[in-house]
Amino acid sequence: MALTLLRGIRTQTLLRANAGLFCTTRLSPLARFTTRVEGVQTIEPKTVPKSIQRATKQAAEQKMQGFEAVIGIETHVQLSTITKAFCSCPYDYGSQPNSTVCPTCMGHPGTLPVLNAKVVECAVKVALALNCEISMTSKFDRKQYFYPDLPKGYQISQFDIPIADKGYLDLDLPVEFGGGHRRFGVTRVHMEEDAGKLLHSESGNYSQVDLNRAGVPLLEIVSEPDMRTGIEAAEYGAEIQRLVRYLGVGNGNMQEGSLRCDVNVSVRPIGQSEFGTKVEIKNMNSFNEISRAIDYEIYRQIHLHKESQADQIVQETRLWDESSQKTFTMRKKEGLADYRYFPEPDLAEVVLTSEYVDEIRNSLPELPEAKRRRYENMGLSMQDVIFLANDDNVAHFFDSTLEHGADAKLAANWIMGDMTAYLKDEKLLINESKLTPLELSEMIASIKNGTISGKIAKEILVELIAKGGTVKSVIEEKDLIQIADPAAIEAMVQKVLAENPKQLEQYRAGKTKLQGYFAGQVMKASKGKASPVLLNKILGEKLKGN
Repeated sequence: MALTLLRGIRTQTLLRANAGLFCTTRLSPLARFTTRVEGVQTIEPKTVPKSIQRATKQAAEQKMQGFEAVIGIETHVQLSTITKAFCSCPYDYGSQPNSTVCPTCMGHPGTLPVLNAKVVECAVKVALALNCEISMTSKFDRKQYFYPDLPKGYQISQFDIPIADKGYLDLDLPVEFGGGHRRFGVTRVHMEEDAGKLLHSESGNYSQVDLNRAGVPLLEIVSEPDMRTGIEAAEYGAEIQRLVRYLGVGNGNMQEGSLRCDVNVSVRPIGQSEFGTKVEIKNMNSFNEISRAIDYEIYRQIHLHKESQADQIVQETRLWDESSQKTFTMRKKEGLADYRYFPEPDLAEVVLTSEYVDEIRNSLPELPEAKRRRYENMGLSMQDVIFLANDDNVAHFFDSTLEHGADAKLAANWIMGDMTAYLKDEKLLINESKLTPLELSEMIASIKNGTISGKIAKEILVELIAKGGTVKSVIEEKDLIQIADPAAIEAMVQKVLAENPKQLEQYRAGKTKLQGYFAGQVMKASKGKASPVLLNKILGEKLKGN
């Protein structure tokens, strides 16, 4: 096969590796530092002062320093369609390299794209969930640029007429970060195809191209620059992930690249209306990393302002390095990229009807924001509200438990407490548990009517999560019915007091904390089945000498 030499990147013959095909490219020393984020190698700038060589929470206090940050996010959401955006190839994360490709997604001459209708449906769902204005007529455009993992030499995207724009996203900040409601603007939502992936060698001398991801449908969601802290930006990204999962249009897994966030950060003196010089940050694989990367970058830029070195803040792309907790220069941006957009000639306009949009609107599930407001109206704390609405499976389990008559606060406490702790230890999801919402509601009812104690309920809960069954059958099988006979409990109390005369004398001498010791001994004797209410009442009376 002929070799193609272009800007120091030489494409060699296809190599077979692990039963898949790799296209291998060799990189010149300069080309190595202008590659995408995936596996990129970077050199630490020698001029970075030691005082800013660590991520710091001081960025959260930038207003006290006379500056504020301006933050916007570009989020790429990979859609979970059966086939790719413009061909019939499937996409399965983790497949053998170059095993789910065809002439169309490999960019062979003479092939024509065919739009996957499911992509449009997913785009309209997300746009409606983001309160956007829908473009009833939109179009695709060619975004021209050269890169080894972009076989056509252009990306099919949307430029001047996206499918939706002018939206907003509501969210609640976690209580531990100060709480409060926020609304962030959404500039636009548009459809596009993904590029392939470069797999860089450890030596950095060559890269292999995997085109499985080429042509996979994406939605790009561009926010307004409305965020001011790393926490706000991270929570915005997390809310986008919740929306995607609630709608069922994607899995939102950042570790798989199914949701990718590129952050734009600048700082300016408080009161200044003009934006500062914008810096883009990439290579963040979790929402915690997004928060830390932004906080570091804010502090870095403020430091340069205070040192009268603001001219060193240039428009560039920087990479977040998790190990050093710093951002590094990836590439400079001397001006706006000229992608030479023009309308995609092989695809017709996307024309929607009001009936189509209304049908999708009516099919939308209850979204996270609406669910949080409903839970809040139940009297639940904001901490409970945010936890329960964070995962649609948890929210569904909670709602189903309430439908069976359970008290909202008690159901929330059991789900958020013992149930979540057990599932976390066993590395299970709530929908993988064998406990049903009906049985959780039955267990809560059994506690309220005095059939079992809270301590016994914990034992029953573990049994039901692991093995399933009913509350009634577990109680009968293990003889766990609570002892509610006053005479039986009184006998046990008297026996414990008689066996502990020294502690009884100390209690009556003023060491009243020993009441807990006596209660524990009675519960031990009853195997946890004594009614706590009756026990405390009878024990109190006996300790007073009645």
